Amino acid sequence: MKNKNIVATFSIVGADPVTGEHGIAVQSKFIAVGSVVPWAKAGVGAVATQALANPGYGPRGLELLENGLTPEEAIEQLIKEDPEHEERQVGIVDAKGNSATYTGARCFDWAGGIRGENFAAQGNILVNEATVTQMGNAFQETDGTLAKRLLASLQAAQKAGGDSRGKQSAALYIVKDKGGYGGFNDRMVDLRVDDHPEPIKELVRLYELQQLYFGETKPENVLSIEGATKQKVIAGLVRKGYLPNGEVSMEELQKGLTAYLHTENFEERELEPGKIDKEVLQFLNKQ
Repeated sequence: MKNKNIVATFSIVGADPVTGEHGIAVQSKFIAVGSVVPWAKAGVGAVATQALANPGYGPRGLELLENGLTPEEAIEQLIKEDPEHEERQVGIVDAKGNSATYTGARCFDWAGGIRGENFAAQGNILVNEATVTQMGNAFQETDGTLAKRLLASLQAAQKAGGDSRGKQSAALYIVKDKGGYGGFNDRMVDLRVDDHPEPIKELVRLYELQQLYFGETKPENVLSIEGATKQKVIAGLVRKGYLPNGEVSMEELQKGLTAYLHTENFEERELEPGKIDKEVLQFLNKQ
């Protein structure tokens, strides 16, 4: 069997019918797994294709869902069209949360998958079956956004055993209608760790940064720039070179803060003069 294209990995496809989000989280001992496994389209669903990966399962699977097939029917059609389907693995969830998973008989052990309401989890060349079951359990038991639930699933899977060959890359891909930058596309979250000794931890770090840059300020995080907060802002801006020293007027402080916000792409977190986002202040002081 030709095995040079095997994407030994674990992944989970998930949907949140309430918010209209659906996507995939994946980890693998394979470089740039995010370029092969995850496929999704807003209002349609998500597909993860792996093992002896056939990337064609992504667009074709989404096309079948868009034509009205269920995830189970879509998988039946995919394997019907593919003479090498016994070496494939695929998980599909539609926008309504219906799901299905398939593992070909010639996938390398341990290989298999489970499905539940709003998710399907699968993996191959794993340490054990618990890698997949814990992935599903974490998705069902974790509260919060779809992204947080998918990331929690990857973390639980790795803790349970993970890929028997080790770790190398990971990705998180979530779509929502007009969920992308400026509302111009559906790519709400599109993060990849192509080569890293701790890809899941790095993926979580990148997601937290993405949320910091593009998330909205929570009302409880609006701070007035006065007292101890003012001193922290000044200290951070001096350290980063946006202020000459600690003896500055409020006008100079505001000018330096604005320059920092715009340089660091924090426009989405920019508040009225005299105010600062608590998370931005924490980021400023952490560096």
